[in-house]
Amino acid sequence: MPARLPSAPKPRSIQVPDATPTTRQAFLSVKEAAEYLDLSPHTLYVWRHRRSGPPSLRMGPRGRVIYRIEALDAWIREQEQADSRSNTTLSPLGAVPQRRSDYATGA
Repeated sequence: MPARLPSAPKPRSIQVPDATPTTRQAFLSVKEAAEYLDLSPHTLYVWRHRRSGPPSLRMGPRGRVIYRIEALDAWIREQEQADSRSNTTLSPLGAVPQRRSDYATGA
């Protein structure tokens, strides 16, 4: 039986909050945050468990995990600054070549 080729990803649509968010629009559930970041909810749960990824908090009597939209946007900006493809100052292509030391002679 031949292997199935992955199908093209389905376009996702999520409503982006207005410029003046209300309390309900300022926060996203795990599922909504995953859609917003184009990730799986499982990835966000793993990152939360490892204390990495975007900042999240628990709210309400059930301790529901939520994400603040501003925090997600700030986290995305941090990721862009940490990536050498987005931040040219981190690119190794711009670094001055360094001379290797000769291990055989100890120089």
